[in-house]
Amino acid sequence: MTTELMRTQRRQRNWHHWIGYAAAAFSLLYGALGLFWALGGAGFPFGVGDEELMAEPDFAFKVSLLAHATPAVAGPIIAALSALGAAAGALMARAYRAGIARWLLPAFAWTTAVGLAVVVQDYRTLVVVAYTPVFLIAKTFFGWPENAGFGDLYHPERLNLLLLLLAGIVWGLTATAYRRKTTGACGDCGRTEDERPSALQRWARPATWTAFAIPFVYAVTRWAWALGLSLGIDPEFYAEGKEEGLWLAGAALATLGGIGAVLTLGLIQRWGEVFPRWMIGLRGKRVPPMLAVVPATLVSVLVASAGGMYIRVVLARGGVTAETWPLELPETLWVVWGAALFVAAMAYHQRRQGECRTCGSV
Repeated sequence: MTTELMRTQRRQRNWHHWIGYAAAAFSLLYGALGLFWALGGAGFPFGVGDEELMAEPDFAFKVSLLAHATPAVAGPIIAALSALGAAAGALMARAYRAGIARWLLPAFAWTTAVGLAVVVQDYRTLVVVAYTPVFLIAKTFFGWPENAGFGDLYHPERLNLLLLLLAGIVWGLTATAYRRKTTGACGDCGRTEDERPSALQRWARPATWTAFAIPFVYAVTRWAWALGLSLGIDPEFYAEGKEEGLWLAGAALATLGGIGAVLTLGLIQRWGEVFPRWMIGLRGKRVPPMLAVVPATLVSVLVASAGGMYIRVVLARGGVTAETWPLELPETLWVVWGAALFVAAMAYHQRRQGECRTCGSV
């Protein structure tokens, strides 16, 4: 084993030592931005500063809970919450646990994690992540779409949401690391000496099959639109979308979702632990657990956050009807998809941990 590889593995095993400081550092930097926006600085990415949402202001609040935010009000709030985050992150990194801090700090961390990764999000973060590979393939090999470039995909407001989602994940990891430090669990694997069978393993299979099935509800409707069936869509709007290639793009995204759904089954199948025979050069080798856990966790957060937004939109429109269900129902199930995929990914990670090099637990 090379020295560099050993250093990389050591850094990975020691993430619980520095993750709280990373959360604190992000809070400081974003808090400075909040203060900058409050003082009249440019680039406020929410509400009135979100040009993409303000193009349809009547629809904006249905999409984003921050659609009415202004820099004069939101800026100071961001700065204040970020100051709290900087202090909380540093305290959690140092495993401070005096008094109610032992309960208050993780509550703050998890609230921040959910707030950043789910509550303030909308569909655009998923659009950036999901359409990037579609765009790369379509542009590189087919020169399509002709009148759109990567600048149309990577709006500053969308990248800001992606940054906040990643920060939410960091806060979730900070809370996890803090729990391990304050409960006597191993910082690397999270296990204790009196470890008991986890409920995660009992839910692994039903969660995985749920995460497998739901994407196909979405995919079937998008494939139907690409094939010329205007299910649940006004015929005039369908014709416009067909001319713009909208339904082909949706079918491409649905195909990626279908592929991801099939790969989800690897979380409970043998080929998810050992590369199958047809993978020349890799067959028979052990699948690195993080190769499945990281993308599954990221996708679970992305689809859950987008699903929450779609539920708000559907409720604002009066709910799902027999005529509009192909257009409105599939995305409302994404919250369930995200939750199921997260449970499946965590169960897979727990099952694949093996012997811990730090504490020796198996």
